[in-house]
Amino acid sequence: MTLERPFSILVTDDDPAMRDTFREIFEPVGFRTFLAGGGEEAIEIVHSHDVHVALMDMHLPKLSGLETMAIFRQIKGMFPMILISGDQDESLMRRALSAQAFSVLAKPVSRSQVIYIVGRALEKFY
Repeated sequence: MTLERPFSILVTDDDPAMRDTFREIFEPVGFRTFLAGGGEEAIEIVHSHDVHVALMDMHLPKLSGLETMAIFRQIKGMFPMILISGDQDESLMRRALSAQAFSVLAKPVSRSQVIYIVGRALEKFY
């Protein structure tokens, strides 16, 4: 993936190792990377920074990934948000679709898969 302009990505996961892994994937290809350990921290980042795409873990302390995404929509409107979950089922897929998630990825996420989905999201929205 080659970026035509500087994009920023917000990675929200309560697992510090997952956040670091995503940073190691996206910073070398030119993304400005913001990391959050929970929904509240992610909301603060979206309030104060220009975020182009968000990777959200479904299961976070206090606010779920879907709840956080709904708040993002109120703050920023439409931008691509990708939900990540270890337990995908039909109910989660329906809720993610109604929350206007760009995609839902199953954990563990492969490097090539997440790069591909983020690239598609950027192409569609920007």
